[in-house]
Amino acid sequence: MASPQLPNYLLSNRKRLALSQGDVAFLVGHKSASKVCRHERFSRDPGFETALAFEVIFQTQIRELFAGLYQEIENEVAARARILATRPEQKKPNWRTSHRRQTLASIGALGSKDTLS
Repeated sequence: MASPQLPNYLLSNRKRLALSQGDVAFLVGHKSASKVCRHERFSRDPGFETALAFEVIFQTQIRELFAGLYQEIENEVAARARILATRPEQKKPNWRTSHRRQTLASIGALGSKDTLS
């Protein structure tokens, strides 16, 4: 079994680039480093724009910067897709319903199988 991921890897990426929290805060557009500190300590998730700014600063995809959070969300979505796939079709089968079933099966195959079970 793979080891669990940290919720995010902001601190390690910041250290890798030798940037201070103040540097990152300025680049993101925050007035102080306190928000960056809260993001690094996992006590606050950044907004979408801030997460995109982190991707630009660290030149690392959001899904890698927030690997643990991504893994958790992937597992939850996959579990919901498996539930949705088991619901009976309310429409007459056609290419669209077939494509829907394939899409849900593909999404359901992601992540670990024990979430929401």
